[in-house]
Amino acid sequence: MSVAATTTVLTRQQKPAAVQNAAERHRTIRTAFAFLAPSLLGVILFLLIPIVFVIFLSLVRWNMLTPMKWVGLSNYVNIFEFDGFGHSLLVTAYYVLLNIPVQTVLALGIAMLLQRKHPGSGLIRVIAVLPFLSTPVAMGVVWNWIFNPTGIINQFLAHFGIPGPAWLTDQATAMPVIAFANIWQYAGYNMLFFLAGLGAIPPALYEAAALDGASKWEQFRRVTLPLLRPTMLFVLVTGVIGSFQVFDTVYVMTAGGPGNSTEVANLNIYNTAFAGFRIGEASAMSVVLFLLILAITVVQFQWFNKRMTYEIG
Repeated sequence: MSVAATTTVLTRQQKPAAVQNAAERHRTIRTAFAFLAPSLLGVILFLLIPIVFVIFLSLVRWNMLTPMKWVGLSNYVNIFEFDGFGHSLLVTAYYVLLNIPVQTVLALGIAMLLQRKHPGSGLIRVIAVLPFLSTPVAMGVVWNWIFNPTGIINQFLAHFGIPGPAWLTDQATAMPVIAFANIWQYAGYNMLFFLAGLGAIPPALYEAAALDGASKWEQFRRVTLPLLRPTMLFVLVTGVIGSFQVFDTVYVMTAGGPGNSTEVANLNIYNTAFAGFRIGEASAMSVVLFLLILAITVVQFQWFNKRMTYEIG
């Protein structure tokens, strides 16, 4: 048989296998899309379409009663000139700076204390996570009562002859109290992630570091922290996003007061949309807040990606 004939025979024999593989691939893709369709439909209906609609609303003037009027980018100018949105962003940034560092350090500290099993450590873990299970509105009501001028905190201070401040009506203490309430609620939740990250670090690494003469602090700095990088990234990204979106706790505890010292961005958006009925300007604020959170998230990812990582074989 000639070479050409042999090649023709092999091609005819291989063709059914190629067709079969292509059909199998198409069947796999169709099956995957069938399973993804419900989630994909939800993302399109409840995420992509609302985002596009909000961007459109940010370019019109509308009060939900009269017809929409195209105004272009003037809403973006108005929110910084007349609506104090720049101030609310600074207030939000202040809240984030009060909340995230303390919350992260506290969660990591608790996780390291509870990493090793001791009598009662399981109960302590449950107690630490319990605040997260409560709604922010309910916790806001409780903390509002505790920090009331006649609340438990001031009554306790009065026993020592210390006049308690007006915690939630003083500009110097209102935002730290709100940040404290948020730290108390979410530190235990973040502790769970740090516990999982700590549990994934092989003990042999600590033993090797100890044999090399590394102190506990050096082991923490050179072994624990580098290997917790993925966990730290997740905790910081989700924590910063959640903090920039804070609303319910502030609304319940201070409603943005005293003055506008605790008027965070989301509260400003709410007041602009549903108290001032300026939907276009509120939508513009939402777009700016989204872009700001996106930029901060990208910076966090880039910063962590530049850090040294260790491969564990």
